[in-house]
Amino acid sequence: MTQATQVNLGETQDRTALAGLRVLDIATFVAAPFCGTILADFGAEVIKIEQPVGGDALRKFGTITECGDSLVWLSEARNKKAVTMDLRKPEGVELFKRLVAQSDVVLENFRPGTLERWGIGFDALREINPGLIMLRISAYGQTGPKRGEPGFARIAHAFSGLSWLAGEADGPPVVPGSTSMADYVSGMWGAIGVLTALQARQATGKGQFIDLGLYESVFRLLDEIAPAYAKYGTVRARMGADTVNVVPHSHYQTGSGEWVALACTSDKMFERLADVMGNPDLAKEFPTSAIRVQHREHINALVAEWMRQRSLPEVVESTRAGGVPCAQIYSIKEIFEDEQYKARENLLHINDQRVGDLVVPAPLPRLSDTPPAFRHAGRALGADNTEVYSGLLGLSAEQLNAAKSAGVI
Repeated sequence: MTQATQVNLGETQDRTALAGLRVLDIATFVAAPFCGTILADFGAEVIKIEQPVGGDALRKFGTITECGDSLVWLSEARNKKAVTMDLRKPEGVELFKRLVAQSDVVLENFRPGTLERWGIGFDALREINPGLIMLRISAYGQTGPKRGEPGFARIAHAFSGLSWLAGEADGPPVVPGSTSMADYVSGMWGAIGVLTALQARQATGKGQFIDLGLYESVFRLLDEIAPAYAKYGTVRARMGADTVNVVPHSHYQTGSGEWVALACTSDKMFERLADVMGNPDLAKEFPTSAIRVQHREHINALVAEWMRQRSLPEVVESTRAGGVPCAQIYSIKEIFEDEQYKARENLLHINDQRVGDLVVPAPLPRLSDTPPAFRHAGRALGADNTEVYSGLLGLSAEQLNAAKSAGVI
């Protein structure tokens, strides 16, 4: 039995922060669409626009469910309306422009120049809707010598410098956790950009576009590597689980076989750890971070040996009592069993009409007065064509059928 919050499909909050905001999501996979997911979680009307045949490739990415769509799609296309439209056809472009005229935001992540070739670049759309905000995410951004090159999150991790840092000191660069991290991080930066542009529009009445490269989203998170290289020529090497300026700050194996993460980010924290280990003189022998970094191997060995002599419960309880940050390194199994995840309602247990019971990550962040809400999982291809095209654009049944027969929708 999973420890997850029970949520009925279609349940909504009375107060939504972004009610009245209409977003057109013509992007694919994760990066820009994840921005749409965030906005939809807070009440924006996000209309997901896909190719009539096949739809977004994310539908087939990952574990495929009995409805034909993937678990990733069901989770990350949440709360969005699903319509089909072929933007490569003039009739599709015309329908899209009509939607743009009544919308606030467009999300896209095609290679730079693609939308311009279709006649729906930002300049063209701004003539239709001067207040339009467009998020443009691509591998390398809209400018520069690499602007036209393709790329996915793995390439962004490599180009940003993150992959260089991931792995053991004597081993090759490895995947830094999730292969899709750059996509998700770019979606978050994109959401910041959209919300900032919306705030600016309140003052100016004008829209703007947000230009974001996948690699930039990751590079911005890499603490001091840029100033350290510029000032001292330092090229940080791979350090495995260790951290460049702090010791002990790593992963250690307990005597019962589990792994834990330990974080001693200050001299005071190391003093607490020395007390917990029953060796307070360690804090006097190695009083500062700089000194401890010089004796990294020795200190790590002392901590590792202390861990090996104790079971996981003993390690966790003693560090907790001593005020030292320490936690078991979880797999998804431990996450589903953990009381903190349950108390924070981080796992939503929903019942989807297409696949039945499903557990997905809860929307974030939490707002006290206008919290995010889960309304439904990722929809079937074209599920909302009639609602959007008839309800919003006023197309008749005959016009809908004609557009479908022509492959426009």
